[in-house]
Amino acid sequence: MSLIVENVSIAPVTGPEIKSGYIRIEGDLIAELGPGPAPDTPGATRIDGTGCLATPGLVNTHHHLYQWASQGLAQDATLFEWLVALYQVWAAMDAEVVRGAAAAGLGWLALSGCTTSSDHHYVFPKGRGDLLAAEIEAAREVGIRFHPARGSMDRGESQGGLPPDVVVEELDEVLAATSEAVDAYHDPSFSSMLRIAVAPCSPFSASAELMTESAALARAKGVRLHTHIAETLDEDEHCVAEFGLRPVDYMEKLGWLGPDVWFAHSVHLSDADIGKLAATGTGSAHCPSSNGRLGSGIARVSEMLRSGANVGLGVDGSASSELTSLAGEMRQTLLFQRARYGPDALTARQALEIATLGGARNLGRDGELGSLEPGKLADLALWRVDGPFTSAVADPVCALAFGPPPPLARVLVGGRTVVEDGELRTVSQDAAGRAGAAAHRRLMRLAEERGFTASKEVHGGD
Repeated sequence: MSLIVENVSIAPVTGPEIKSGYIRIEGDLIAELGPGPAPDTPGATRIDGTGCLATPGLVNTHHHLYQWASQGLAQDATLFEWLVALYQVWAAMDAEVVRGAAAAGLGWLALSGCTTSSDHHYVFPKGRGDLLAAEIEAAREVGIRFHPARGSMDRGESQGGLPPDVVVEELDEVLAATSEAVDAYHDPSFSSMLRIAVAPCSPFSASAELMTESAALARAKGVRLHTHIAETLDEDEHCVAEFGLRPVDYMEKLGWLGPDVWFAHSVHLSDADIGKLAATGTGSAHCPSSNGRLGSGIARVSEMLRSGANVGLGVDGSASSELTSLAGEMRQTLLFQRARYGPDALTARQALEIATLGGARNLGRDGELGSLEPGKLADLALWRVDGPFTSAVADPVCALAFGPPPPLARVLVGGRTVVEDGELRTVSQDAAGRAGAAAHRRLMRLAEERGFTASKEVHGGD
């Protein structure tokens, strides 16, 4: 199959930008791109990109899809308050809830230019069905590349952890289930649509043994490692009080720094912490809207980039960043960094690189994804920057990163259309949205059946 996108402005992330040119796709790979008219390719399908900006597909490197079903709760809480309020709700989830939430969440991501998404699922209540399989099936239907990180918690309240015991697992159960998930689903091939990572939740919900055993398991199987780190000052104080170390030093002690690791958030880092991440090749997923929603702080992204540390983007769980668009997180990143450091802290093109190649590096796929280059996978987004309002912005990359995201003319994953003219084409957009709403209603009902009724405080109302 040959596909040509022509008459399009191209921001490849690596290499020079092209004011008007073409991208030729053969099968699921980019064959060539360049300025001017497209070459004559008999039998090729042609997409007219006039008025559009082509970028690599965006890469989401931190999410909790199940949380689509619990948006709008605990609206004015800190992270720890929010978790305590919602753990009992999440304890009621089942595979039907997860599948509906994932269908809506992944569809929403695709509609914001996302072609690859990770998901950190770490709550596995007993007897609630195969939650991991449910979200994997939803991802297959939506048609974006999926990197579920099999999460876990083994430190409940009785062991000094934050979560209630009902949502934690035993160490042996976690390791067995994680190993089975890797064996069943992980596809290391170049064009892979599905890869698994190993992802204990956080220092305040996972034991040191779980962290070290998980790292050993991941490295034995050749998959990546992911966890939350340095999200709040509360976490910093917890680590010092319990372990005598700040979060990054604790991770280093456990063997959790390296080029196969990426952390979520990394908000409260010292200069030494940033240096360690850069020196070891450890990545970070920046989640500005969630960090703002929970009042957690502003990550030192500009300083991390200057040090050589890799940074990608994440929308984080929908319940801590209601309806956040991945494309919109470029703008949030740009504005948060400038608010903290000044107007030269981050450029539009740096924000785009974080959202694409930075994310691909976090997932270990920068040889396949994250830039528009011959030989890479044909994952790209076409943003319509010629609208009656958008066209007033002289620079199309500025229009994408500085403003509300422009409409999407097309999203391709491996050359296959997932979004066209702002509508999902792989699944019914209305059905995906309804599935998310149904997942919310079901989760609330299941939580009430378990004796947990959300209080006014949890709902955020009077």
